[in-house]
Amino acid sequence: MSATVDFTQLVMAAGDAIVVSDAQGAITVWNPAAERMFGFAEGEALGQSLDIIIPERQRQRHWDGYANTMRTGRTRYGSEVLRVPALHKDGHALSIAFTVALLTAPDGSVTGIVAIIRDESSRWAEERKLRRRLSELESASQ
Repeated sequence: MSATVDFTQLVMAAGDAIVVSDAQGAITVWNPAAERMFGFAEGEALGQSLDIIIPERQRQRHWDGYANTMRTGRTRYGSEVLRVPALHKDGHALSIAFTVALLTAPDGSVTGIVAIIRDESSRWAEERKLRRRLSELESASQ
């Protein structure tokens, strides 16, 4: 038996943030998990640049990579997890991990990018605390 999948329902029900942006980097899909993670309601995010969630110091690197992906149709982050800082609407920093998928037109040109994003801020803070503690223990033993 073949089941039909309602992809809109899938995107809206997903526990991870799903953000789709067009070739210019404008947000075209923003699911409820993205709202919870970044603090922007769907109506606030749709049509906006991804800059709303990218820290200023990361923007040039992000846009250089984005333009390269649009031009070449290739990204290594379809199979590798990228971990980067991000911004919440209220200005506090997040640590996120994500993979991407490229959306293409019939001619093969890239029309947009889907990012599946998870907030790893708690995990990152715990790892930082453990690294600090390890460093303290190593210093004490010398």
